[in-house]
Amino acid sequence: MIGFYNYTVILTYISLLISAVGIGFAVTGDPFTALFCLLASGICDMFDGKIARTRKKSTEEEKRFGIQLDSLCDIVCFGVLPASVAISMTSTAALCDRIAVWAVSGLYVLCALIRLAYFNVTEETRQATEGGRRTHFMGVPVTTAAVIFPLFYALSVLAPAPLAPWLYPAVILITAVAFITPVKVRKPHTVGLAVLGLIGLLEAVLMFYLLLR
Repeated sequence: MIGFYNYTVILTYISLLISAVGIGFAVTGDPFTALFCLLASGICDMFDGKIARTRKKSTEEEKRFGIQLDSLCDIVCFGVLPASVAISMTSTAALCDRIAVWAVSGLYVLCALIRLAYFNVTEETRQATEGGRRTHFMGVPVTTAAVIFPLFYALSVLAPAPLAPWLYPAVILITAVAFITPVKVRKPHTVGLAVLGLIGLLEAVLMFYLLLR
């Protein structure tokens, strides 16, 4: 079979499968469960890089395959899935409102795609010239979707009626622009990842509370 198969890619595959299930929940009208899938994919993404670095003897092709695989997975997990949730929230909205949200969602996926493609190109160049681990990103990483959208979906549930339908789509638009804005963002390491993990846990608790209330 074509491709490279070793333990370093298993978590990436699991993340993709979880997000595919999440998209299924979104398109069948269950955005809550879809966002739990988004959180789970984010947890997988936190650790897949660390697992990959435990493999000391990777060929150049395996490294390049890993870069491409990670970004292809990310466009589904953190691009298509959050956009699917936004679209699923418009099922009872007026046609003009649905079209507006669809347009914003499409723009979001496009910006995520551009951001990931740009990262792939620059990362291959960086590894060829510098090596070592990246310390900064250019533009907000696409994977931040895992902590951004569960929070703002929960806030949209709590928001007053005039604001509630537009809070999540507005954050979709702002995040899309942030993906392609040339700002330097420091890459989180152990402490930063721990903080993000704690935020994700608190978001899961909040969403469980909203689900059960």
